Parts: sequence; C-alpha cells; structure tokens
Amino acid sequence: MSHSPTSPTNNHGSVKSYVTGLVLSLILTIIPFGVVMSGTLSVLTTIIVVAVTAVLQILVQLVMFMHMNTKADEGWNVMSFVFTLTILVLVVGGSLWIMQHLHLNMMIG
Repeated sequence: MSHSPTSPTNNHGSVKSYVTGLVLSLILTIIPFGVVMSGTLSVLTTIIVVAVTAVLQILVQLVMFMHMNTKADEGWNVMSFVFTLTILVLVVGGSLWIMQHLHLNMMIG
C-alpha cells in the first residue's frame, strides 16, 4: 500500500514556508508584547497595534500553515477563507465593542 498523494494538487508546505511562517508568527507576537510592555504609545494606538498584529497573525497562520490560498480550482479554500474572515471580524470587532462598553460603564459608576 502506497502513501503517496493521489493528485498533484495535494501540495503541503516546504520547510522554508514553515520556517518563514514561524519567524513571521514570532515577530507578530513580539511586536504587540513590546508595545504593551513599553507603555510608550497611547492606549488607542496600543489597541490598534495589538488588533492589527492579531489579524496579521491569523492571516499568516492560514496561509503559511493551513495552506489556504485563492486559487480558482480550490473553491473550498476560498469559502473557508471567507468564513474565517467573517468570524475574525465578528470576534475581534465584538471583543473591542464589548471592552469599550465595559470601560465606559466602569467609568460611570
């Protein structure tokens, strides 16, 4: 019994793509950590930096490790990507909205 891929489109990542993904993930983790720990930026700027790097981190994970792309012949990848982006917007946007309202309600009392 052979364990070889049955189709040429069954393309898994190379060591180079995994190392690139790891390095990008580490950089996108260190940046918000450094911004928060240094405390030199304003609160709004810090939140924006953390949110942007979180979104970039998710995109790096999807492209480098889960091999999602926008090729026309892989319709399921496109649908999965759109679903992921929708959930991403809901989770990140909802979290920021909830935290903002919690902050406002704590300031009133």
